[in-house]
Amino acid sequence: MSTAPTPLTTDDVPDEILRSIHVAASAETVFDVISEPGWFINDGEYREHRITREGPTAIVVDPVHGGFQIGTVELDPPRRAVFRWLSGVAGALEDGPATTIEFTIEPEGEGVRLTVRETGFAGISTDAERRARYEDNLGGWIEELDVARVQAEARAGAPADPRAGASDGPRAGGPTGPRPARA
Repeated sequence: MSTAPTPLTTDDVPDEILRSIHVAASAETVFDVISEPGWFINDGEYREHRITREGPTAIVVDPVHGGFQIGTVELDPPRRAVFRWLSGVAGALEDGPATTIEFTIEPEGEGVRLTVRETGFAGISTDAERRARYEDNLGGWIEELDVARVQAEARAGAPADPRAGASDGPRAGGPTGPRPARA
């Protein structure tokens, strides 16, 4: 009987990541945060980016991680923002398969529920690269949604709740958004 591990394949990596968080701010305030291309490129703390727009594509330059192209697919204020990017890899959109990031904002109690859905991992060519991007973003979206929550609540003047955190799904609990891919 063999105890050698079975190699991981494309079938082992889901095509979608789904995370959400409650934000004690209006839909308009949250939309102002999440409609900025590349706001989620950071290390768990919001920082300003240099953004240059070329039609529906933005060149986002992060002072730590470098330049990224982010394609704006749809902006539907204050409910929805959809972008395309190379799933954490710096470079031009045409340099590789892109994933789609959809942010939705729905009323919930004294604020809103912000949900992110990133799809398209199946289009990433190699199993190792697909797995690395998926796993980085799986944990990373929790962190980035918390960045959006902190930004929106600060802009709204709401007191910060250090216990708040993003969830593994639309209504579940859990802790850390995508991180730019490691070089």
